[in-house]
Amino acid sequence: MSAVVEKYVENGEPIGSKALQTEAGLGVSSATIRNELKALDDDGYLTQPHTSAGRVPTIKGYRYYIDNLMPAVTLPDRVCEHIEHRIGEGARSPEAVLTNAAEALANLVNAAAVVTTPPSDEARVHRIRFVATGRHTSMAVLVTSTGMVKSRLFRCEFVVTPQLLSMFDKAINEQFAGVKLKDITKGYLQTAASAMGELTLFVPDVLIAIYEAVQSALTVTVSVAGETNLLFSDDYDLFGARYVMKFLSDTGRISTLLNNSRSSKIYLGEESGAHELRSSAVVTARYELNGESAGAVAVIAPIRIDYKTVSREVDFAAECVSKAIGELIEQ
Repeated sequence: MSAVVEKYVENGEPIGSKALQTEAGLGVSSATIRNELKALDDDGYLTQPHTSAGRVPTIKGYRYYIDNLMPAVTLPDRVCEHIEHRIGEGARSPEAVLTNAAEALANLVNAAAVVTTPPSDEARVHRIRFVATGRHTSMAVLVTSTGMVKSRLFRCEFVVTPQLLSMFDKAINEQFAGVKLKDITKGYLQTAASAMGELTLFVPDVLIAIYEAVQSALTVTVSVAGETNLLFSDDYDLFGARYVMKFLSDTGRISTLLNNSRSSKIYLGEESGAHELRSSAVVTARYELNGESAGAVAVIAPIRIDYKTVSREVDFAAECVSKAIGELIEQ
C-alpha cells in the first residue's frame, strides 16, 4: 500500500504490478503483487481508472497510509532555514508573522496556505502600552495573551507628556491586565474609569481607543496566500480550483475548520465538512503561545501530495510562528 501511494504521488500515473516490482524493490513476484493490488482494490483502498490501467489510491487508501504507514521525515537544513527566514523576515507584528508564514508555505508547497489568529474565547489582555504620536495624540497598543497586537489612536485636549503616559500605563494595566477580552464591555469601561480617581477626567478617549482595539482583537483574522497556484495544478480541473478558491474567500468557514482541531490534523476530501474541498487535502498544525494551543497553520492542496513532507513542513512552520510571535510579545 505504501509503495503504491508514494509512487503515485511521485509521478501521477496509475501503478501496475510490473512497475512496483521493478521500481519499488518489493522482492516478490509480479503475480503476488497483482493479487495484493486486487485485494486492496476489493477492500476499497485502491481503484482502477480504466480496466487496462494500473491502480491509484482512493481517499480510504490515503487515509490508511497517513494513519498507519506514513514515515516521519527530517527536513533538509536549507528548507528549515528558508521557512524560518521567510516567516521572520521584516515581521514587526504578529499579523506580519502570520502573513509571511502563509506566503512561505504557499511558495514552498506550490499550493494554497492559510494561517489564522487564535480564537478569542479565552484571550486575555497581556499588556496595554501607550505611544505618543503628537502633542495632542497618542496610540493605545493592546497586546493579548494569544499574541495579537491591535492599536488605536486617540486625541487628547491636553498636551501628551511622558509623565502622563506613564500614569496611563500604570492605571490602565492595573484595571485591564489579565482580563478576558470578551469581558471588556462598555459597562466594564465605566467601572474601570470610576476606579481611576483623579485620572477619570483624562481617560474617556483612552478607554474608547482600548475598547475599539479589543473589538478588533475579538475577530479572528485569516491570512491566505497562493490561491492562484491551484489554477495551475494538473490535479484540479477548472471547476475544482474555483470551488477551493470560493471556500478560501469565506474567512468564517476557514476559521471554523482550522480552529476546531487542537492538534495537527490532515483532512481528506469531504472529511473537512466543506463540499468545495471534496477534491482537496487540508494539512493543518497548531502554533502555540505561552505553552497553549493558539491559531492554526494549514496547506490546502490537491489530494495527490507528498503527505510525509508537507505535514512536516506545516508543523515546522507552526513552530516558527510560535517562536516569532513569542519574541514579539516579550519585546
